[in-house]
Amino acid sequence: MKKLLIATLTLAVLTGCSSERSKPAETEKPQPKPAEFVAGRTAFQKLYVAARGWARDAQPYRLESSVTADSKGRDGKSGLWRAFFASPAQKGGKPYVWSGEDIADGPTRGISPGSEDTYNPSNSSTQIFDIAFLKVDSDKALETAQKHGGDKILEKNPDIPIFYILDWSHATNELIWHVIFGSSRDDAKLRVAVNASSGDFIRVEK
Repeated sequence: MKKLLIATLTLAVLTGCSSERSKPAETEKPQPKPAEFVAGRTAFQKLYVAARGWARDAQPYRLESSVTADSKGRDGKSGLWRAFFASPAQKGGKPYVWSGEDIADGPTRGISPGSEDTYNPSNSSTQIFDIAFLKVDSDKALETAQKHGGDKILEKNPDIPIFYILDWSHATNELIWHVIFGSSRDDAKLRVAVNASSGDFIRVEK
């Protein structure tokens, strides 16, 4: 009788273990990855490495942020940065985009290369620059811009978008952050030029 009872209990335990193993594991729904917003230099370093994979002599001539639904350019940061590079040896140019957001109909997260195009080194608006000149980040450029009219703009319109453009001035031979308060360069409420090497205020742009 005891042997029969032990055998019955053993069978019940084995059956229970088997049924536990046969249950499909519950899968957790993946949580959406939070958006990432970074200052210009952080995004630029990522894009520069990618561009050097395209051309070993690639040099930048422009860096710009974009305004999105979740990225208004506050704190000198953005979730979408685009850099333009040129290769003198190949006589070509190529843009690269870094995105830290999931944007509908936009670039995927991470780095995306654009299409290669021709590059004209005599074009004054696309002058390549040495990355060593980029010492001041976009957040510091914003601080300078706020001291020269930006704070008053934000007091009147706290929701105004801010975006940033970095390029080389052939006329003054300096690297400049253009801090732009508004949705576009043409209808901006304020545009402030800041030296990207020293952080010094240059001028309010017309």
